[in-house]
Amino acid sequence: MRVALAGGGTAGHIEPALSLADALRRIDPSTEILCLGTERGLETRLVPMRGYELGLIPAVPLPRKITPQLLSVPGKLAGALSAAGEHLDRLQADVIVGFGGYVATPGYLAARRRRIPIVVHEANPLPGLANRLGARMTPHVFTGHPHTQIRNGRFVGIPLRQQITTLDRLAMGDKARTYFGLRPDLPTLLIFGGSQGAQRLNETAFASRDAFRDRGVQVLHVVGPKNAEEPQDLTQAGVPYVAVPYVDRMDMAYAAADVAMCRSGAMTCAELTAVGLPGAFVPLAIGNGEQALNAEPIVQAGGGLMIDNADISVEWIVDQLIPLLTDTDRVVAMSEAAARMGRRDADMALAREVMAVARGDRPTPEIPLSDDDGEDAFYDDGKDAR
Repeated sequence: MRVALAGGGTAGHIEPALSLADALRRIDPSTEILCLGTERGLETRLVPMRGYELGLIPAVPLPRKITPQLLSVPGKLAGALSAAGEHLDRLQADVIVGFGGYVATPGYLAARRRRIPIVVHEANPLPGLANRLGARMTPHVFTGHPHTQIRNGRFVGIPLRQQITTLDRLAMGDKARTYFGLRPDLPTLLIFGGSQGAQRLNETAFASRDAFRDRGVQVLHVVGPKNAEEPQDLTQAGVPYVAVPYVDRMDMAYAAADVAMCRSGAMTCAELTAVGLPGAFVPLAIGNGEQALNAEPIVQAGGGLMIDNADISVEWIVDQLIPLLTDTDRVVAMSEAAARMGRRDADMALAREVMAVARGDRPTPEIPLSDDDGEDAFYDDGKDAR
């Protein structure tokens, strides 16, 4: 079986694609996999590092909304569509799976022209334009969020690394704390802000060091590689505060923690619920509020707290977060609530669906693009992008 994966640019697109690739190989080690990406995305590092082939195509940024500016995009698509088609032909792809981002649209169009079955996976509650268009080309559409509104969408969860989905936090807790130089007997807060850190979280956390020390809460703080070059031991009065530029083993970081203070991207929310780690979510106010929407169901289910980025402060940490960390019964209850929201088998579930589509067990009817939102002018079988 030969599978093309189109998901580049950010870790939120690449990591689910690579987790799906791993699951496909576990089911059938002979599966041939090609990842489509661009020279400007994280895929240039992450895909080869995981042992998969990367096929590069030109990046074609799309506007977030369907507007008249879309009419200027087809000319820019020509090179990307041609390159994507060449990669699909070379692979002789049986199916393409798109995760959104710059590479998804050319991948979908090239596959549609060749009548290669298309599978779409949308991780966010508010779908991006590439996947909304992709969903008009196929009935095989899967979502990572239970409330995503997208044509033909069916909730399956977000494919995650086995390193995360097989984690037993309780069994690994003491080992993980030793790994980071933390004590086994103190409540532990993990702070991280994505791959590059988060300035607002960093500043507020550092300003709260005395409060953490006074209440006996130890901290593992991932500040981001742009904010530190080496780990720092900021321990005071025997209460550890360990600041590190980055963490390669997030499974160990999750195992060491009782609560995480973090952003609420789709991958972060999926990983925290998969391992049953309560989150103190500080959504980044971008786009249409996607990060807040990611965290809302978890908070409503009792698996976390949420505060606006503009409102996080030392006072909030003292009044809300530290009392949570020092209340063992409450932490246990929130951990159980978070775990009930998690999906550990999304990688295998999606892999089985992809293989069924590739085999023809899930037939794809001929789906013409409708013109009810003006997309035909842009996507007339890709002929205007030749």
